[in-house]
Amino acid sequence: MALIEIKQVSKWYGSFQVLTNCSTNIEVGEVVIVCGPSGSGKSTLIKTINGLEAFQSGEIRIDGVSVGDPYTNLPQLRAQVGMVFQNFELFPHLSVTENLTIAQIKVLGKSQSDATALGMKYLERVGLINQKDKFPGQLSGGQQQRVAIARALSMSPKVMLFDEPTSALDPEMVGEVLDVMVQLAHDGMTMICVTHEMGFAKKVGHRVIFMDQGKIVEDCSKDEFFLHPEKRAPRAQEFLAKIITQ
Repeated sequence: MALIEIKQVSKWYGSFQVLTNCSTNIEVGEVVIVCGPSGSGKSTLIKTINGLEAFQSGEIRIDGVSVGDPYTNLPQLRAQVGMVFQNFELFPHLSVTENLTIAQIKVLGKSQSDATALGMKYLERVGLINQKDKFPGQLSGGQQQRVAIARALSMSPKVMLFDEPTSALDPEMVGEVLDVMVQLAHDGMTMICVTHEMGFAKKVGHRVIFMDQGKIVEDCSKDEFFLHPEKRAPRAQEFLAKIITQ
């Protein structure tokens, strides 16, 4: 059984349909890149996976648990799905250490000492152990995003979702965040990444999902997507032609 099953998922904002019959499966250890033009539904799709966006029809299951079932304990389910946002979403009034431990304590019921030990392990992993007592406002954007990744990892998730994690960063900070993500991929973390960083996609992606106008237009291996553009759908070919010439 796939770790994540997405079957015929559709979503509307009022009368506007933002997702149309989206279906795919994500296996354990897979790194799946979600790409496509702005407004194609990429971010909405990954936010439906952990219930941050409700969907009106279809089904999503994480390790067999239905996301859309009203009886599902969503906070408990979200604890298994790490999410890294575009704009870091750290608590500005809490120190880095407190940002890393608060959800472990409140959601997972861990002791302060256990939560701190795990938080520090992941803070070291992203290369920021010397920043543990600072507040988010004292860090660069790249450092804040690395703290956000460490925070998500501290919950011991089964899968990590990345929603354009580098798009709010200055160009020179992008590399430090992508390096952490590359390491995660090499360590076997299941990842779904909405990103425009095609170099990263080629380096670590196993599969590429290309979306346009709320639909999954392509769902194929990385090599099929990048090495055989002539076999892709016209909209994907157009997209590839633009990024290859950049």
